[in-house]
Amino acid sequence: MPMSSELRNIPAVNELLQHPLLVELIQLHGPQVVTRHLRQHLDLLRNQLLADPEQPATTSDAIVIEVIERVGKGELPSLRPVINATGILLHTGLGRAPLATEACEAIQQIARGYASVEVDLESGKRSQRVTAVESLILRLVGGEAAAVVNNNAGATVLALAALAANREVIVSRGQLVEIGGSFRMPDVMAASGAIMREVGTTNKTHLEDYRRAINDQTGALVRVHTSNYRIEGFSQSVSLEQLVSLAGEHGLPVIDDIGSGALYDYAEFGIGDEPLAARSLEAGADIVLFSGDKLLGGPQCGILVGRADLIKTISSHPLMRALRVDKITLAALAATLRIYQDPAAVAERIPLLRLLSAPLAVLQERAETLAGQLEGLDGLEAAEPQLDSTFLGGGSVPTQKIETWSVAISPAGCSVDELASLLRKGNPAIMGRVHQDRLVLDMRSVFPEQDELLAGILRQILSTAG
Repeated sequence: MPMSSELRNIPAVNELLQHPLLVELIQLHGPQVVTRHLRQHLDLLRNQLLADPEQPATTSDAIVIEVIERVGKGELPSLRPVINATGILLHTGLGRAPLATEACEAIQQIARGYASVEVDLESGKRSQRVTAVESLILRLVGGEAAAVVNNNAGATVLALAALAANREVIVSRGQLVEIGGSFRMPDVMAASGAIMREVGTTNKTHLEDYRRAINDQTGALVRVHTSNYRIEGFSQSVSLEQLVSLAGEHGLPVIDDIGSGALYDYAEFGIGDEPLAARSLEAGADIVLFSGDKLLGGPQCGILVGRADLIKTISSHPLMRALRVDKITLAALAATLRIYQDPAAVAERIPLLRLLSAPLAVLQERAETLAGQLEGLDGLEAAEPQLDSTFLGGGSVPTQKIETWSVAISPAGCSVDELASLLRKGNPAIMGRVHQDRLVLDMRSVFPEQDELLAGILRQILSTAG
């Protein structure tokens, strides 16, 4: 048959759109989406026929099946739920801290309608949006006033822009961290308009280094918690109390960026050296900055707390409007902070702490159960529970390992990379880590209520691969 006849035999778009399966697909995704994918596939068929006139003719059913697959792949949202089996509890790529049930319920309640974001319902007058969380923050950590912005880097930029623009900010060279995604503290400071003045060396900074650097152009002293790396051995740093005393002699503010924002003492989990906002304020810091979505276990935001006059100056800066949070973040943060009002409930109700506090024996039992549920599958060579170690993640305490149990899977019907890819493409997606040619699924970061779903998806994929 001539090539032109083969091209003419390709069904028309309007004809294919009447196919029962495409009619059903249109009900799910709408006519524009289905038509677009159908036209793209028909163009592909025409180009293939032009390149190879001898290839066999296709059928309407075959075209419809291909279009259904194209729509399924093309319209699957890129932002979708993931079962985190990497072991990293604050996985930046997976959204860091999962929110508490109370926070999710607060979001739903506030998001579906209007809310008193900047209205005082008692007086009917305009109010500040920070009112939704300020009293909760102050009760938990102290201080005179608070502000909230979109993240902790934003908090740093805003504080420096408001308090030290065009003036020098003194910081130890050993604290000039890169905070992830190639964002470096010197760049963040430069964006604020402040002039960074480094003192000391990478491993040693003395109080005298700060003293010599202070001059008429100094705007603030800054301490940055180096949460994502450690200097060990021949090193020395200046305590916050020493900085506060020195700053007081010269009438300068001290800004303490503690990073991860722990409101809970993580020492009971074997994790030390994480500063608490309350302790920084007790030591005399004028402004303390920290994240809401890391160790606090809330939504992404940056929290500033400290002296009322400085917080007022910061909140009045034009950048505040660019960095402010919306009603969704405020609702989630307020609900999270309310949980912390009851110390006895925190470890159970904050998801991050619930995962972190899971007993090793319980993780072992869950890993052994999961391995047993996979036994006998054709696509499985081995599934072995193993004692393992992981890290908190999110740039927090990278040198402190956390004991855990995981399941190491060796597939038989496909490669480890192929298995990992198939799991990532599911809904929900599953992410583990590939190590020594095995897919490792870490139970430390998997919620117990996800175990059956995790096992079911694994059985389905391994059976198909086999």
